[in-house]
Amino acid sequence: MDEQRFQNNLASPPSHGNAIMGGGYQMQSDMHHSAGDHSESRKQDIGEILQQIMNITDQSLDEAQARKHTLNCHRMKPALFSVLCEIKEKTVLSIRGNQDDEPQDPQLMRLDNMLIAEGVAGPEKGGGSTAASTASQAANSGGESAIEHSDYRAKLAQIRQIYHTELEKYEQACSEFTTHVINLLREQSRTRPIAQKEIERMVSIIRRKFAAIEMQLKQSTCEAVMILRSRFLDARRKRRNFSKQATEVLNEYFYSHLSNPYPSEEAKEELARKCQITVSQVSNWFGNKRIRFKKNIGKGQEEANMYASKYAVQAASGGTTPNTSPKQEPDAPNMSQACQGNYQDGLL
Repeated sequence: MDEQRFQNNLASPPSHGNAIMGGGYQMQSDMHHSAGDHSESRKQDIGEILQQIMNITDQSLDEAQARKHTLNCHRMKPALFSVLCEIKEKTVLSIRGNQDDEPQDPQLMRLDNMLIAEGVAGPEKGGGSTAASTASQAANSGGESAIEHSDYRAKLAQIRQIYHTELEKYEQACSEFTTHVINLLREQSRTRPIAQKEIERMVSIIRRKFAAIEMQLKQSTCEAVMILRSRFLDARRKRRNFSKQATEVLNEYFYSHLSNPYPSEEAKEELARKCQITVSQVSNWFGNKRIRFKKNIGKGQEEANMYASKYAVQAASGGTTPNTSPKQEPDAPNMSQACQGNYQDGLL
């Protein structure tokens, strides 16, 4: 009996071992199945998060504000912010050196100086009194018409107005965009760490982008002013470059024919030949001279008397003036009287 029980015990271990081995296989299978379920669940969570991110652009403003409020009130938000701070400390790039004040663009400085010199820019927007005064002096010294000078000032004022209008639009657009970015970054700083220096750096980048627009505006304005100057002031300067001898010849003719200071075409051609200028320049000179004479009759009388005395001396010596003909020569003593009479009668 004992021998039979012993034999049965010897036969039982294999079946017990098989049970143990079977249990081990079952545990491994359960663990593998559990890990697979966890991985699948993680994928689903990530997929849901990505889908929520993709749907952000389709959300209304109210929905976005509601989700933002939910995030700000979440109990795990401080933990999320701490994690983001740790990540940033490990990965953030140094922005030191980018905050240094950069020197102003030399080309932009040249444009600013030119606009100030021309009266387009400066403390008084829409002013330009210095440039207008310079133009006025140039006009007076050159004896050019007041109509041409007023045309120059009107065109300069038009350029100045366009410049300040466009500059105001540029400054407004730059300010609005910069303010929007600052507000956006400050709002995001409640969720992720954003330093004040980073905001300032972003503002600096934005302004550098807008500076290209400002430079283009100032460049175009300077070109417009230079074209205007070349048309009016430079042309005026060339026309008034008469020699002293030419001016003397023209004045002698004017005062020797004061009763009728309108030279004929033949006389104009002769004067142009003597003065080495064009007939058109002779006509312009006499037109401007008549205008100046009417504006300052006192000075005109003094000059008339001076040339009358000079003419009398030449007549006494038996000579003639170099630019008069016997048919047109008035008596020298009557030149001042002719001047006064013509002024009173309004003939000039």
